[in-house]
Amino acid sequence: MDLRQLEYFVRVAELGSFTRAAIELDVAQPALSRQVRLLEVELRQTLLVRNGRGAVPTEAGKTLLEHGRGILHQVQRAREDLGRLRGGLSGRVAVGLPSSLARVLTVPLTRAFREAMPDARLSISEGLSQGLEAGLSSGRLDIAVLYNVQPSREVEAQPLFDEALLLVQARPPGLPEDPPPGPIALAEVARLPLVIPTRPNAIRMHVESCLAAIGARPEVALEIDGVPAILDLVRDGAGSAILSRNALLHAPRPGDYTARPIGEPPLRIRLSLATSATRPATPVQEATLRLIREAAGRMVERV
Repeated sequence: MDLRQLEYFVRVAELGSFTRAAIELDVAQPALSRQVRLLEVELRQTLLVRNGRGAVPTEAGKTLLEHGRGILHQVQRAREDLGRLRGGLSGRVAVGLPSSLARVLTVPLTRAFREAMPDARLSISEGLSQGLEAGLSSGRLDIAVLYNVQPSREVEAQPLFDEALLLVQARPPGLPEDPPPGPIALAEVARLPLVIPTRPNAIRMHVESCLAAIGARPEVALEIDGVPAILDLVRDGAGSAILSRNALLHAPRPGDYTARPIGEPPLRIRLSLATSATRPATPVQEATLRLIREAAGRMVERV
């Protein structure tokens, strides 16, 4: 059984698509299909059912997928163990960060990673928690920082830190930046038109849950995914937003906005460090987890 064929099959099965797997693996789709077909011929089993929506593993495919993940994981561990004999960790680790955190964590994390593991490769993706969690489950990501994640059979999560959520509004012309405006009650926030991400964005779901606990619901002016677009609309007067301080600090012109704590004590949302529950972490991934914790700790101290 060829390891390349096994890797191709695992990626197609995890992503549910030959097209997405070909992009992920940077290989031509006909070559990918041919290698998977050769594997099926060798094993005398149909491993994937092709349909209009993609590719779904058969019962034989599910069995091979379980074994294949373990085999590829052991190969990766062997490479890393051999790399340590040369004096350092090697291998690749893929990390997913929410957009607001990626703005402040990417540079210090990349710098610390290069210093600690010069022979290893780091890949960082940013996106919404739902997409990052799906990437973790499919194997596209090894580590993800997620908002309000719930541990499951596929995802293990450890708390990283709790982040305050702020009411962000356009600063009226002539209003000085100091002193900053005081806290605003959550019930008052419910009466403001909000520019807010679409469901199931983790921050939106958290805000809706907290409002429901006091018998209120948000007044949604616009649904927009993406922090830069939300901030642009707030500055243009479309409404207010509920964002983390990190999302605001790295706006092109943070002085264009006011940021008020919501409630006393402030409304907060949990960020967790998530890994796959089905694929044990390799040494380079374990080292990366430590680096993320250290970088996040320094970031929290500054805020």
